[in-house]
Amino acid sequence: MIRLFFIALMLMISPHVAAEGIDALSITTNPDGSQEYSVTLQVLAIMTAMSFIPAAVIMMTSFTRIIIVLAILRQAIGLQQSPSNQILLGMSLFLTFFIMAPIFGQINDDAVQPYLNEKMTSIEALNVAKEPIKTFMLSQTRIKDLETFAKIAGYDKLNAPEDTPFMVIIPAFVTSELQTAFIIGFMFFIPFLIVDLVVASVLMAMGMMMLSPMIVSLPFKIMLFVLVDGWGLVMGTLARSFGLGT
Repeated sequence: MIRLFFIALMLMISPHVAAEGIDALSITTNPDGSQEYSVTLQVLAIMTAMSFIPAAVIMMTSFTRIIIVLAILRQAIGLQQSPSNQILLGMSLFLTFFIMAPIFGQINDDAVQPYLNEKMTSIEALNVAKEPIKTFMLSQTRIKDLETFAKIAGYDKLNAPEDTPFMVIIPAFVTSELQTAFIIGFMFFIPFLIVDLVVASVLMAMGMMMLSPMIVSLPFKIMLFVLVDGWGLVMGTLARSFGLGT
């Protein structure tokens, strides 16, 4: 119903469109055989792609590893609601922008700006923009995961990881990120687990078996985390895990 309303409105504003056709919705074939879409179709494609931006930010960047590590860290300390989910998401998002800034800058210089300056077509810009993201994901993806998804997709004979199709790299990258995030989270969990064991042993030796060890160990874990500059270590470790500062 809404579509019919907008079509009728367009016809009332521009009656000649009905007779001559909508030239803005067109596909042009270039001499080399490639196709170029009109600006209207490009805008439609961009608006449709915007619905996939959250999934792309989560699954094709460093966001997944960061949010999982921070969630495990909060659980290790014993804090259920502090920092809140909104704060963890905000920290993860801005740290993701910090880590991905060189990649986004390269995409802007090599694809976005040439496209805006009409030096390349939309298809060429899209193909150029995929390369930095593909290189980043390959650098963080384990060969084992890449081979697993390549075999599932039927690509048994690939000469190099760079030859792997983009749609195969994405699930392999996400799997590797989950594995890496749990490894880093486990390393952060160990010191707090030791504090819990020590406090539980002391309370049991003192005969205070009715007192919950979590109540006593929580202040000590927070104090330990603050004294060692925990947030700085966590953020620095996450950034360096992607190759920054090395």
